[in-house]
Amino acid sequence: MGDFPSHLVTEPARRRSGRFKASAIGVFVLGLCALLAGGAASPALDTPAFLISGMSEIPSPPRGTSWAPAPREAGGLRMVARSVGQDFNLYTAGGDRTFLPGVDLGDTTPGGLPREGSISAAQYRAWFAGMSWLGLRVVRIYRIHPPAFYEQLAAWNEANPDTPLYLVQGVALPDQTYVAKKNLFDQRVTTAFRQELQAAARVVAGDYRRTTVPGRIGGTYTTDVTPWLAGWIVGDEIDPAAAVASDKRNAGVPRFAGKYFRNTPRSTPTERWLAARMNDLAGFVAEHGVSQPIAFVNWPTTDPLRHPGEPLEQEDLIGIDANHVLPTAEWPAGTFASYHAYPFYPDFLRHEPDLVAYEYGGRADPYAGYVAGLRRHHSSIPTLITEFGVPSSIGSAHNAPLGRTQGDHSEQDAMRINAELLRLIRDQGLSAGFVFSWADEWWRYTWNTEGVQDPRRRQLWHDPMTNEQNFGVLAMDAQGQPDTAEQHLLNGGGWPATDVDAWVDETYLHLEIGLGDSPPGTMMVNFDVLPGVTGPPMPGSSDRRPDAVFALNLVGRNGQAYVRNQIDPMRVDFSVPAAERGQSPTGWKPFELIVNRALTVPPSGVKLPVELQNAGWLRHGTWDTGDAAADSRALWRLDGDNLTVRVPWAMLGFADPSAHRVAVPKDGKLTMQVSPGVTVSLTASGTDQVIGQVRWSDWLRPHYSERIKQGAASLRDAALATAAGSA
Repeated sequence: MGDFPSHLVTEPARRRSGRFKASAIGVFVLGLCALLAGGAASPALDTPAFLISGMSEIPSPPRGTSWAPAPREAGGLRMVARSVGQDFNLYTAGGDRTFLPGVDLGDTTPGGLPREGSISAAQYRAWFAGMSWLGLRVVRIYRIHPPAFYEQLAAWNEANPDTPLYLVQGVALPDQTYVAKKNLFDQRVTTAFRQELQAAARVVAGDYRRTTVPGRIGGTYTTDVTPWLAGWIVGDEIDPAAAVASDKRNAGVPRFAGKYFRNTPRSTPTERWLAARMNDLAGFVAEHGVSQPIAFVNWPTTDPLRHPGEPLEQEDLIGIDANHVLPTAEWPAGTFASYHAYPFYPDFLRHEPDLVAYEYGGRADPYAGYVAGLRRHHSSIPTLITEFGVPSSIGSAHNAPLGRTQGDHSEQDAMRINAELLRLIRDQGLSAGFVFSWADEWWRYTWNTEGVQDPRRRQLWHDPMTNEQNFGVLAMDAQGQPDTAEQHLLNGGGWPATDVDAWVDETYLHLEIGLGDSPPGTMMVNFDVLPGVTGPPMPGSSDRRPDAVFALNLVGRNGQAYVRNQIDPMRVDFSVPAAERGQSPTGWKPFELIVNRALTVPPSGVKLPVELQNAGWLRHGTWDTGDAAADSRALWRLDGDNLTVRVPWAMLGFADPSAHRVAVPKDGKLTMQVSPGVTVSLTASGTDQVIGQVRWSDWLRPHYSERIKQGAASLRDAALATAAGSA
């Protein structure tokens, strides 16, 4: 197996120990077996992509014409890509490619944080092969990666000259100091960014060395990847309020006119600062005899279009326009407009009449209208969508037209929508679509769940309620702690359960419940998380101890999750009238997420109510990835007399299961209490049966396996189709 980490070999198979009988309720601790199902990939599968579980089920891509770089020269600079009018041309042996299907790649893995560089050389090797197998032609990164990234990229491309993976290198600001200072022109901000730009120019040329320090990846860089460097995207999504303040402070700064980039007369101070930084980068790059298209990060919040139907002022506070930052004749590769653009936000996508009425594919499609509008605005430079996609999460954070919500998608649906959006972006005449992102990132947070999470340890566990953690094409599946004994809950063979097994991992608490020969029609699975928190019992039960309940209709195959009022996550930050909440018994609330606050839409003045997602709706079905009908959002399944349940930690109120901390909102703020474990009980036909307590050890390192998500073949088909039409 060489140095390939075990989580790349295959999807682990969880051992089930069968049924145990005992004469008394108790918690028994047994050792875990090996987590990995053995064996390497078949010798016939000679690409490292097949070390990723599920990849071998996706058919081999057609060879097509060669994508080998065919660089050209202008002004003494060599370039493999160039902006010409609204076209972004990638020069290849098979012809000029004018549409690039790509993918965004972060720099961390579960347990890690950004700028720590936790991805191994083996992972890069397998991932590059996997991206290529899926027809993705470009990988975009946000900042400097470890040397292994560039070494493995060059190795893959040299071994596969006709199907290389091109690079768009990002250079992020070293920190967000400008937001606090409200000044992009602060000398320390500018100096630090210039140093990072210079470092990146030397990194891609294989001529750099720096030490790794907290918040900055380093190493010795000796690999030249400029033969496959298709472009640069610098900066971050700019904070609108900070940009407005910075522009006021620096209103007298003259427009920039550098050797490589310049401003137009209507440019703003922010655009002048960006032009100067792009000029800095071009100068550093030109020292190596090459030229690549350079752009800056933009997003709908700061796009140059006006959105009179946007309810939130901060989402249309300032416009930053790539048309005002243009290359000179000394920079032959040119520039482009780069946007992170999703179909679910901001709200103007739902309220602007021109967008709502825009037709694509025989139906109204506001997102198609939006990206088409961006291209129309940038009439003299190419427009690339460098982030798009939807997540395969249970929780959502925003509603959207055509069901393209910010979450609440199965893996198959998320991949289908991503494929649909990629084709849409190409059909609207744009030059690239980069799906966000390659891999699920556990460290990420979002506005409607972060308030009830411990921010210090968020990266140590995985939350399917937090949509931002689930955007990946590559699933990072929790595997549990290999050095922690599996929990087995045993009872005396009473009704309704004959025996119960339980175990935990970094995403769920799992239960297997044997119901005997006559399963009840309905059942409540109850969870006591904090013994000190009590209150009214759920109807049908007399037990005041549980803090969370799964109410299951075993006949109708549906269910609802409830939480006790004291741990209801809605009590942090958000004031939602009781009349807006779903129906629930006294002292309890359905597990819901807010997906939009109450808004007033200008200029009509129409008032919109708060929007909630019933994230506690319990889907019945299989989540076995070997089953084509699986739904990654399913949380319970009844198979004969065997009931299987998996409970996301957030549904039990945990702010950090790795340290047993439970979120207890108080006066709209987060407080945390330590749970001794989760006591499980069952209720059926008015009878309460205590099963036992699930205990586990704290962990400091998560364990995971990698798996291509179900439905990725549809994204592959779209990538191949959009790329094929560009030569």
